[in-house]
Amino acid sequence: MMNIPVNHQVITHRGMPVAVVVPYEEYAAAFVDAAEQGHREATVPHEVAVRALREQISPVRAWREYLCLTQAEVARRMHISQSAFAQMEMPECSPSTPTIKKIAAAMELSPAQLKW
Repeated sequence: MMNIPVNHQVITHRGMPVAVVVPYEEYAAAFVDAAEQGHREATVPHEVAVRALREQISPVRAWREYLCLTQAEVARRMHISQSAFAQMEMPECSPSTPTIKKIAAAMELSPAQLKW
């Protein structure tokens, strides 16, 4: 069975949808709670996206370099070796969800900012 949101209100202008009003609990879960926990808003800066796409590097590497972190620093925060972390940011690597969460925590990001 598909879950369909029923508490959302679509606002239209001249017959076109322009905004959606969602319950505060949903908004808070997506944005406010993450901000209170010290995470950045769940967005990706233009510079990160462009580097990852143009240079075909992983989002993990693009974010790390954007944040001016070394592989060694992120690895230290994750309690792993630098070489193990280097493998995780290779373009062909597809880290598991638990690993993405650990990387995100080490870089003070939300997992959604790394998995795209």
